[in-house]
Amino acid sequence: MPDKARIRAEAARLRTAFEAEGAQAFETTILQPAEVLLDLYGEEIRARAYVTSDALRGEQMLRPDFTVPVVQAHMTYGAEPARYTYAGEVFRRQEDDLDRANEYVQVGYEVFDRDNPIDSDAEVFSVIKSALGGAGLRAATGDIGILMAAVEGLQTTAARKAALRRHIWHPRRFRALLDRYAGRTPVPATRRALLAAADPFAKGAPEIGLRSRAEIAARITALKADAEAAPISKREVGLLDAILQVRETLPNALERLRDIAVDMPAVSPAVDRLARRMQALDRRGVDVAALDFEASYGRTSMEYYDGFVFGFYAENRPDLPAVATGGRYDALTRVLGQGAEIPAVGGVVRPGLLLELEAGQ
Repeated sequence: MPDKARIRAEAARLRTAFEAEGAQAFETTILQPAEVLLDLYGEEIRARAYVTSDALRGEQMLRPDFTVPVVQAHMTYGAEPARYTYAGEVFRRQEDDLDRANEYVQVGYEVFDRDNPIDSDAEVFSVIKSALGGAGLRAATGDIGILMAAVEGLQTTAARKAALRRHIWHPRRFRALLDRYAGRTPVPATRRALLAAADPFAKGAPEIGLRSRAEIAARITALKADAEAAPISKREVGLLDAILQVRETLPNALERLRDIAVDMPAVSPAVDRLARRMQALDRRGVDVAALDFEASYGRTSMEYYDGFVFGFYAENRPDLPAVATGGRYDALTRVLGQGAEIPAVGGVVRPGLLLELEAGQ
């Protein structure tokens, strides 16, 4: 791993390049309030966050990334449109892999612009790609918005769609829920007995745990309503599976998704956005004919991404994480904007990994 002085110099180079694109330098403290951030980051980051307690300030955490603090600051003080860049250390526990860094430098580029989100997607991707220079990295792209639209279009209950949306970023749970809602997996015997009981509280079992009796009763009522709902059709499950299996170069993926949209019209607006984004990338000089697209890409990363997602990888170093990643996070601005919102997209680069690849060439 390159020494810290070289990493800081490379970070400064990247930040200068982003400032040349019109980005304003952004600074934030290393120690951040934990309560709001832990709710926003999702399980993957929550499990890896360094959290401590302060007698005056409550729970605090070492900064796991910059995006949430940037959004918080922009929604409070920012003008429109806005571009930001930053550089600094982030911290994530690596309890299952001692070879992965738990502290590293991250340099980012974020765009807040409501006039043309499609162009903003293409801008961030191309600016990050240009900053990576001749590192020879493979780019992967995806679009969480297509899968979210597919879930929203299912002919099933609102509660089931909400559960599936909540677990889009957890592929195994998503699959388990989908199979259950489609009637592919049997209802556990304990649940059948619970739902069949005239009075689930009749046996007088001790009430253990934090949930009140009213909360338990509400949960049982929800389970009964779910048990009475018709299963998701085999046809719709097949269309969802077809979307998740799309893995092609971008033009071919677009054609495949257009075919699926004929039978699942709910995804058509999202597929149209993908087509416009491809055109915007082409206008910025990206070789879209060779650009990879995976419909399931991004489902195990930050849970605040809700649209376009991308990453850059060293194919000759599969042991390394992504050198750069990014995506669209419009919903995050709604959460932190307290009623206000603005389309937003950004990406980050790890300068230490860039230098490590350069040293190995």
